[in-house]
Amino acid sequence: MSTAEETVEYAAEQTPRLNWAKHAPEVYKAMIRLDTAAKQGIDPTLYELVKIRASQLNHCAFCLDMHTKDALAAGESVERIVQLSAWEESRHFYTAKELAALELTEAVTVLTDGFVPDEVYDRAAAHFEEAELAGLIAAITVINAWNRFGVTTRMTPGHYRPGQYK
Repeated sequence: MSTAEETVEYAAEQTPRLNWAKHAPEVYKAMIRLDTAAKQGIDPTLYELVKIRASQLNHCAFCLDMHTKDALAAGESVERIVQLSAWEESRHFYTAKELAALELTEAVTVLTDGFVPDEVYDRAAAHFEEAELAGLIAAITVINAWNRFGVTTRMTPGHYRPGQYK
């Protein structure tokens, strides 16, 4: 527990390794187009929850900063965002459809645990029409790609403002 008298020392802000968007502008533009296409037909709140959860798993601080701010700006509750990292123990905060999407997000993101289990896929398929499920899988794939750019190049969190890149 901290007191008012304690001095908190923060580490210096991390410097990005590379401005990849500047040096690979066509890839960046393609990612923007892919991101725009992937979110078509997906509930915006669900889309942000998926982005946040994948970014938590991938430890992408930049994307966590961005998507939590976007979710809050879109009206998502602080409580649901805070509980997202423990969604399995906090299931009552989410709809059955959101839970299926979060479970699929984890299975697709953490492929080191093996293939996406049939039961996970089947639960998602029970809540989403095929076109919507295809979009959800695309959205999960796209945020994982963004996370890899962010983590690899050490994009710096803390400066994003909602809507900044739209």
